[in-house]
Amino acid sequence: MDVVPVSLAGRSYDVTIKRGCVLDDFAHGASEYFESYRAKGAVKARKVPVVADTNTHLIFKAALEQSLASEGLAPDWFVVEPGEGAKSWAVLEQLTDWLLELGITRSDHVIALGGGVVGDLTGFACAVLKRGCEFIQIPTTLLAQVDSSVGGKTAINTRAGKNLIGAFHQPAAVFIDPMVLDTLPDREMRAGYAEVIKYALLGDAVFFDWLSDNGTKVLAREPDALAHAIATSIRAKAAIVAEDERETTGVRALLNLGHTFGHALEAETGFSDRLLHGEAVATGMVLAAQYSARRGDISQEDAKRASTAIGDAGLPANVASLGITCSGSALADHMRHDKKMEGGTLPFLLLKGIGQAYLARDVELADIAEFLGEQLGAQ
Repeated sequence: MDVVPVSLAGRSYDVTIKRGCVLDDFAHGASEYFESYRAKGAVKARKVPVVADTNTHLIFKAALEQSLASEGLAPDWFVVEPGEGAKSWAVLEQLTDWLLELGITRSDHVIALGGGVVGDLTGFACAVLKRGCEFIQIPTTLLAQVDSSVGGKTAINTRAGKNLIGAFHQPAAVFIDPMVLDTLPDREMRAGYAEVIKYALLGDAVFFDWLSDNGTKVLAREPDALAHAIATSIRAKAAIVAEDERETTGVRALLNLGHTFGHALEAETGFSDRLLHGEAVATGMVLAAQYSARRGDISQEDAKRASTAIGDAGLPANVASLGITCSGSALADHMRHDKKMEGGTLPFLLLKGIGQAYLARDVELADIAEFLGEQLGAQ
């Protein structure tokens, strides 16, 4: 077992990484978070709200019900459709109304059982409900385990863009069971691995070299390699979040490596399964490395190493291969809705080397549009 603390001034919590901590003994390990339910008089009232999507509900329903039963509790399910479509005003309203009908209190804990969509939706609902209710993250995808479940970013999408309506709301705890990844489709496993590569590229050259040697083991879900990759990634994120929880100093912006390009690619492909978030981030990191080399910030050799690491993992390393037919200018226009846009300028996460990300504030969108046009035309 590995426990990574997320140390914050106002609200610290632990990320527990242990094989079986969800599938075998979640309720026992999380027992302290269910005191408010046990205090309810009638047994029928001792139901724990659980938000899941149709996939995680089907796969983990029996295990969670059996685990909670051992503590005299039972889950009450709110099930959404998989995909970004669940992060909407309509679903948020349904979820908050449901929680209010259950009589949720601020001391009760809602469980988010799923990937990033379920975690974002549940976290935002808990952020706005009664000005702050508790929730627990049980991430079931690699991407959610190493990234979205930790750090307190919660949000829904709008027609204007992704994650533009949201709040910072930290979970009470995060429970990561690498065993749940055994049921994850290979494509989603690779998409999550993109975020693992991100931590290496932005600040850990030693981890990058380790991934070069052990990446295939991580993707094959070999227990020791997988546990090391997850724990190393979470420690990196926890350290950054502890230093800049609400993105006020620029340190947390490092976590957006590949995301500015990636979100534009997602927008152009309609935030659909045509391009998963992790795949978009992977391509975005390649573009960030290539643009860094174009500026002379990074050597062509290091840019190639970054691209190779992403391509070797089965992730899209060439934007031209995505089948996007728009112009570079049209793709750059999506970036005008980026949350980081201030005063008409958009900071970009670029690289000075492997493990050396930095925030560039002198990038012109016109230059990005020209660069993207070149890349979209490359074969």
